Amino acid sequence: MVENTDPLEALDDKVAADAFRRLVRHLQHRHDAQNIELMGLAGFCRNCLADWIRDAGFDGDKAAAREVIHGMAMEEWKATRQSPATDAQIAAMQASIAKNAQE
Repeated sequence: MVENTDPLEALDDKVAADAFRRLVRHLQHRHDAQNIELMGLAGFCRNCLADWIRDAGFDGDKAAAREVIHGMAMEEWKATRQSPATDAQIAAMQASIAKNAQE
């Protein structure tokens, strides 16, 4: 039997869940950090987190998962929080996403 030495895997599930909730609440508060900017810098955004909770077993559909992460319906988020993306932001996002494929 091979022992997993990844400290992330050894992290208690409650601690991990609390940290995840804190991250999501931080992103809900910091709506000035646009998804396109998060994608450009880190290769993930709020919508990715919504996809990841679905991958982890969330029973809801894509819209419900996004509402959990955004703290509101996606239509409301877009109308009240989302700015149009610039060409530079789109280029940065595309370059960042390309790095994800290298994982």
